Amino acid sequence: MTNWLAEVKERQEELLTDLYRLLKIPSVRDDEKATAEAPVGPGPLAALEEFLEMAREDGFKTKQYGPWAGHIEFGQGEELMGILGHVDVVPVGTGWKTNPFDAVIQDDRIYARGASDNKGPLVGAYNALKLLKDKGFEPSKRIRLIIGTDEESEWQCMKHYFAEAEMPDFGFSPDANFPVINGEKGNVTVELNISTTQHGSGTAHLKTFEAGLRVNMVPQEAQAEIEWQGDDSKIKEAYHQYLEVWGLSGEVIDTARGYLFQLTGKAAHGALPHLGANAGTFLAAFLYQNFTFDQLSATAFVEVLGTKLHLTTDGHKVGLNIGHEVMGDLTLNVGVVSYDEEVQQILLNIRYPEGATNEWMEEQLANALEGYPLDIHWRQDSGMIPHYVPEDDPLVKTLLGVYAEQTGLEAYGVSIGGGTYARVMPRGVAFGALFPGSEDTMHQANEYISMDDLLRATAIYAQSIYELTK
Repeated sequence: MTNWLAEVKERQEELLTDLYRLLKIPSVRDDEKATAEAPVGPGPLAALEEFLEMAREDGFKTKQYGPWAGHIEFGQGEELMGILGHVDVVPVGTGWKTNPFDAVIQDDRIYARGASDNKGPLVGAYNALKLLKDKGFEPSKRIRLIIGTDEESEWQCMKHYFAEAEMPDFGFSPDANFPVINGEKGNVTVELNISTTQHGSGTAHLKTFEAGLRVNMVPQEAQAEIEWQGDDSKIKEAYHQYLEVWGLSGEVIDTARGYLFQLTGKAAHGALPHLGANAGTFLAAFLYQNFTFDQLSATAFVEVLGTKLHLTTDGHKVGLNIGHEVMGDLTLNVGVVSYDEEVQQILLNIRYPEGATNEWMEEQLANALEGYPLDIHWRQDSGMIPHYVPEDDPLVKTLLGVYAEQTGLEAYGVSIGGGTYARVMPRGVAFGALFPGSEDTMHQANEYISMDDLLRATAIYAQSIYELTK
């Protein structure tokens, strides 16, 4: 019987060399540098091409599909197994203690942007393939490690790839949690656009308000510039007391005609907004409580953001709280917030279970926000319906069996709010690499994957691929 973990540990240095090779590439989507040759910026494309080059050096067949995606192929047969991951990463944000694109190991943890989401697990799956290839394994099915470049934004990479490439018969994405994620909530982005230029009767003027980097991240930083000639000492004292009560940090900076308020919350994955502290809604709540504005647009903006959308990650304040016995509760994340003379917009990311339709959510949100001068726009191109693979499916049973055998832990199917490439495949599930009890730092500052988790996941992937394709 193969000791899969021992085999992986023998190849640890090779695995780390491969991983560092990818982690040093700043593969954040950058629309300002986008070109026809690099439609989401040069970083994701560079990471894709580096990965494919690495595989060619190791003797694998590869194919690239324009600037969007590519695959690494191993084995022969009629059936096709897919392993889907991505090399693009979310923006760095603030609060890092190390260089996010210069991986370091501290306390048996590999720190870098992408270490856990998703370069670490993807390289683990790739090294599982290398292990099998090196041992002379000849699978009875074709295996494709499929690499995307736009998972953190619009999934255009998968749309382009599967417009030309074959859909796998089954497979997994190493981009979530163990034991097995066999259910994923629906996912949609909603725009709230302020639609008035009328004047208000207040004494303050909101010049700008900014929070958030991506709609699928809880904003860690927010700032607002206010023109106001009120009591300087009282407003500063009130702000610091507010921050202290909520355990937040920030400051007030004097400007020529008023103040710049800055607030630092806590970032988290947009699928788990309750684990963060949304800097945008917290700052708006303070402004709503302490200022009246001479613009109706600003009044509506801070009231909606600071009351209707504040501290409601389950959507209960806007009528969206709904649950499912398998998939869990709906989640709502206020992801990106912008206010200036040109744009007054709030972007929401909603992850919803079976039973919540787009029509029902549209009606609930419209009713909750009735009377506010805003337009609600549902981004249909962002929508993904709920996805579920039964636990008695042979794919799920095999993966759960390998996980239980290697870890000795209870194996069961789980549903999540996150969206992974697994849902692209009719028989696709997400499988690791985050173990129960491990800290989830995806989309956060100081992202890391523990060395132990990476090695254990790679061993599980190697046995799982073997069992599914022998």
